[in-house]
Amino acid sequence: MSVKPFLGVPGPPLGLGLAALGRPGYINLGHSASLAGTDVEVMRAHAWSVLDAAWESGVRYFDAARSYGRAEEFLGGWLEARGIKPEDVAVGSKWGYRYTADWRVDTGGAPHEVKDHSLAHLLSQIHSATLESGVLADEAVLAELGNLKRRGWRIGLSLSGVQQPQVLRLAMQCKLSNGDKVFDCVQATYNLLEQSAGEALLEAKEAMANGRLLPSLVDTPQSRAIAEAAATLNVEPDAVALAAVMAQPFQPMVLSGASNVEQLQSNTHAVAVLEQLQGSELLRNLMTKTRMEPAEYWQERSAMAWN
Repeated sequence: MSVKPFLGVPGPPLGLGLAALGRPGYINLGHSASLAGTDVEVMRAHAWSVLDAAWESGVRYFDAARSYGRAEEFLGGWLEARGIKPEDVAVGSKWGYRYTADWRVDTGGAPHEVKDHSLAHLLSQIHSATLESGVLADEAVLAELGNLKRRGWRIGLSLSGVQQPQVLRLAMQCKLSNGDKVFDCVQATYNLLEQSAGEALLEAKEAMANGRLLPSLVDTPQSRAIAEAAATLNVEPDAVALAAVMAQPFQPMVLSGASNVEQLQSNTHAVAVLEQLQGSELLRNLMTKTRMEPAEYWQERSAMAWN
């Protein structure tokens, strides 16, 4: 297994994101069928089982957010219950959205989460920073982020939408009063369908596209190309999709969005085929055949139903 330090903790280039594990409703295709139930305690036990499987497989980076329902609570409780020491694990979380679904899947058309980049909701990483929110030009927010950095925190931001490259390049220009950079890391949407942030990520140094890459869930030219590559490598399509992102020159930490143990175990096979993909003609062909225009990708994503 490929191992390298991330935030000082050795581990594979695969982390576990809890967006689908901390709340009963999410936009992943087939999300509801992946859960054991939607009662809070049932979902807590389910999340812990996936976290246990991830830890057993070697995963050491876990990603949550304030808007992921009870994800932070589930993750924090699991870390404490398992006696995992802070120096043995890397954890990321994000502020900028508030969870508003009140543990419901059907909200009657109301949003499941609401963007809020105001100072009162400061946590650690900006969730889905955009040019429109103005957060990267908000001196009060940047000053408080600087205060956190002086206390030893690492500050990051996540990106989404058609302007990811522009937002990342703007973030790279953000400086504190002493000239130090504000941001230490970035979490971007980069997958076989949405590759537009690649050059910006390489300049700076989530990969399953919410299930839209999987032939079992959709039948598109992109999913068929992934299925062909998977057959060549003798792994499942999800592993190919994740490995293709791991193989990029900006050397990312790639998040699994697994909703259950079976998905997580399949996702971990990406690490095993990473070396076969890196620099290969198979990878180059796959990246070409699967790429979508950013506007089309994000329009399609925004139309996906919570389930």
